[in-house]
Order: sequence, then C-alpha cells, then structure tokens
Amino acid sequence: MPVDTLPHVGEAFIGSEAVKSGALTRYQLRSRFVALHPDVYIAPDTNLTATTRAGAAWLWSRRRGVVAGHSASALHGAKWIDHRAPAQLLYEHRRPPAGIYTWSDTIAEDETQLIGDVLATTPARTAFDLACRNPVGKAVAAIDALARATRLEVTDAELVFNRHQGHRNIRRARHALTLVDSGAQSPRETWLRLLVIEAGYPPPRTQIPVYGEFGELVAIVDMGWEDIKIALEYEGDHHRTDRRRFHKDIARFEALPELGWLTIRVTAEDTRGGILTRLAAAWSRRT
Repeated sequence: MPVDTLPHVGEAFIGSEAVKSGALTRYQLRSRFVALHPDVYIAPDTNLTATTRAGAAWLWSRRRGVVAGHSASALHGAKWIDHRAPAQLLYEHRRPPAGIYTWSDTIAEDETQLIGDVLATTPARTAFDLACRNPVGKAVAAIDALARATRLEVTDAELVFNRHQGHRNIRRARHALTLVDSGAQSPRETWLRLLVIEAGYPPPRTQIPVYGEFGELVAIVDMGWEDIKIALEYEGDHHRTDRRRFHKDIARFEALPELGWLTIRVTAEDTRGGILTRLAAAWSRRT
C-alpha cells in the first residue's frame, strides 16, 4: 500500500495504525519517518508549523483531546503564532510528552468544532481560553489576530464568557475582551493601542480610511482619532524592506498633512515615554 494512503492529519500520522493497515512495515516506519511524539510520526524534512504541531498533538491523544488556545488559533488561520511553542490541548493528562501542553477544563459541546479532521475549540471558546490563560496584553494581541482571521464578534465570545463566569481568571478575561479590536494588523499595533488607552486616551479607531478633496482614498491609517485628525502608525520592518510599500508610505505621509492630519510614526526603537510625549504634544495642538 502506498505511503500516501496513511491515516494522517497534515503530515503527521499514528505509526501503529500505519503498520496495522499494511501501509508501512515497522522497518519502513522507523527508517523513513521520525517520532514527533510517542507513536506519532512525521517525515524528517517536514516544516513544523503551529498547525502541524496541533494535528500531531491531537493524534497523540488518540483523537480524544481538543486542540485549544494558540494551537486552535493557528487552525483557525490566525497570524503571529509562535511555531516553536508547544501544542496546546484540552485533555486530562498530567504528564504529556515534550512539545505538548495540556490542561483540563469544562467545555460545552457547542464550544468545539471540526477543522478538517481535527477537533478544536470554536473561535469564541478559543478567545475565552486565550483570555483566561495569558496576561492581558498578550491575550488581547492573540484575540485580535483570531478575530481578524475568523471575523469573531465580541458578542459571540461574551456568551461563552458568561457560561463560565465562575472561572478563576474570569475578571481578567473579561477585561481583555473589552480591549479586543480586529483592526489590529500585528501584535505591535495591539501593543501601541493598549499603551495609549492605558495612558488615559480614548480608544483609537483602527484602520481609518482618509479621503482626498475629490473623494479618492488617500490612505488607511493604523489607528487614530478622526475628530481631531491625529493618526498613530506603527512602522514594522516590512515598511522599510518592501520597496513598493516604502514608496507608497512616502506618498501617503506627504498627503496626510495636506488633509489636516497629524501623524505620529512609531517604530520598535521608540520608548513608551517618548511615544506618549509626542502624542501629548499633538493632542495639545488639537485640543
């Protein structure tokens, strides 16, 4: 039987099942593949992404676990997942192998779904787990990315949060949920938004379209306040290394002042105090 008939999730498969089905001999299994987890094998040149790790961990649980947390986010298509991090499972097993992190918790039937062949938490339940199991800043960044990938509505997540209102971290989780904004395009944009909110400024609107004199779209700014025309832009490395993006940025940053906008451009080199000082100066000019 050819190798491509192996039972698999992504590139991983259960070795004993492959041998029992006749797809592989024990010698072929051990010589052609490597064990990622006990009895879970993978081709040696496989790129270990977060989704690959999630599928392999689920197979290790003998399909009894539920992929959750950051691993569920990866399966839902969220960006900015650490591919080196252990896979996360809702599964009652106190000593999982290296590369898998497990925890047990109550979960309703409508809080899980199949993604391909893998059982995972729904976006709403995934948001709940991320909010409960991470510091607020990290949780908001993760849920921002999840909401952007799945179009998760905060109201849908609130239903799950209300169902588990006795959870020990529910107050922190609820606070994180109030800060979620799917308009964030990177964790650093989330960080910048939270910085100004924590400093006492009104929550900025994200992805603001700016139109020119004749109604043409001039720019979409990362975040800001339309009523006083202050924009905050986080400049990641891609703004500098992508030549097309670089020249496009130059054009729009020349156009924004002509339309009355004050733009504060932030990079990884800027300090929290420096950013807030510049924002305070801009705010003072406009208010």
